[in-house]
Amino acid sequence: MEDFPRTLMELEQRFSSEQSCREYLYKLRWPKGFQCKCCGCAKCWPLNRGLHECSKCGYQVSITSGTIFQDTKKPLILWFRAVWHITSQQDGANALGLQRILGFGSYRTAWSWLHKLRRAMVRPGRDRLTGPVEVDETYIGGNKAGKRGRGAEGKTLVVIAVELVSPNKIGRIRLMQVPNASAKSLENAVQQTVEPGNRVNTDGWNGYNRLNELGYFRNKVRDRANVGEDMLPACHRVAGLLQRWLLGMLQGAASHEHLPYYLDEFTFRFNRRPSRHRGKLFYRLLQQAMAVDPVPIQSMIKHVRGQKPHYKM
Repeated sequence: MEDFPRTLMELEQRFSSEQSCREYLYKLRWPKGFQCKCCGCAKCWPLNRGLHECSKCGYQVSITSGTIFQDTKKPLILWFRAVWHITSQQDGANALGLQRILGFGSYRTAWSWLHKLRRAMVRPGRDRLTGPVEVDETYIGGNKAGKRGRGAEGKTLVVIAVELVSPNKIGRIRLMQVPNASAKSLENAVQQTVEPGNRVNTDGWNGYNRLNELGYFRNKVRDRANVGEDMLPACHRVAGLLQRWLLGMLQGAASHEHLPYYLDEFTFRFNRRPSRHRGKLFYRLLQQAMAVDPVPIQSMIKHVRGQKPHYKM
């Protein structure tokens, strides 16, 4: 049974100590009980500093090892409040707001926490979309002179896959940044986001011509193939929401190297829009954070020799 706080007051009362946070993470990491990764033993002894020792082989493991919380110098209480703040913001959170809420002295800390948690917004091994699925592309980027459509210069191309529950109802979505609109890029995007054997509605772009050979049932709904013009209705709706979300949260300042993680955040929020409780998102994000590998800050920033690291949005 899913166990999560419903309100901010409940969060504050329940997770008021490091021990209560560790006990919660223990249940998320081992929902069926402890299991040693070395010998498979199901019994362990609790030690100091949040360590657990296998009663059979003596292997010691920390609750946070191998997760995004590994090697953190900050209390888990702060991490829990950061997760609550991020998931309770309907339109997303930014680093400056997180810095103010948690009282961080460094913008770098808030920025790195946000990006680590964004990497946890994609569940490892998540299911691909099924049923009728619309697939199209849109481009992300500010106004810039140059070509329009699939050859737009200075913009980033994003593939949108939308699950159709009914003609007027959207189910889950998937968003994926691609280098270009070539058949290789688009076929790879479809294979990663849509389960084979399902119908895929596309426009007339030649990049989708081989979908039938890859095990899909391509339905070409129109012959025109210009990105942003007369798009498929569900994809058009998601593209518009995505553009407005990026503009409202980042003022259009999302850098190309970090865009995939903003797409993951939008997908995480969109797919969980029916949730009645913000606590459900809190639970899901913590659950997925326990399944994601550690993310050192050095891997998230660009280093220019002789200059300080630049923290782009």
